[in-house]
Amino acid sequence: MSTPIEILLVVALVGYMLIRRLLGEPAQAKRMLVLPAVLTVIGLSGAKDVLHDPVQLGFLVVTTLAGIGIGALRGLSIRVFVRDGIVNMRYTGMTIVLWVVNIAVKLGGNFLLSTIDPHADGGNTLMLTLGAGLLMEGAVVLAKAMRTGGQVIWQQGKDGAPHRTSRFIDDLQARGRR
Repeated sequence: MSTPIEILLVVALVGYMLIRRLLGEPAQAKRMLVLPAVLTVIGLSGAKDVLHDPVQLGFLVVTTLAGIGIGALRGLSIRVFVRDGIVNMRYTGMTIVLWVVNIAVKLGGNFLLSTIDPHADGGNTLMLTLGAGLLMEGAVVLAKAMRTGGQVIWQQGKDGAPHRTSRFIDDLQARGRR
């Protein structure tokens, strides 16, 4: 089972992200790719006990694929626009609805798993399904951002410092414009 601290951290992270993205923020590739990848890897290491039980493994695969699919839909629902030459993103009402659906699917899957196998622990896969869904969301948003005329930044500059860019992302974006 996920620890109360782990659950609190996930809730705080998602809440913080939701507020920032509802208000609109620059589409930062680092935020959309690195943190979700880290969550996914942490989730994979936490799900090692599930790998020995076919029922739990099946539920893990289904809920992770559902999270990835819903993450792709969330990415499609996010508004991408250019402000001051920089690509920005903003969550929409549909994005929030998809977050609720994502949470309901995960909780429903865990409930169903505990009904089928009372000794199963589907809660320890939260980080994996969350990270995989956020990684897909970020990939879809970045794909949309690349097609705009604005600069996709790697990381937003702090305290008036210039934004950091990525040569790799700049090259991808330039190839996409040709």
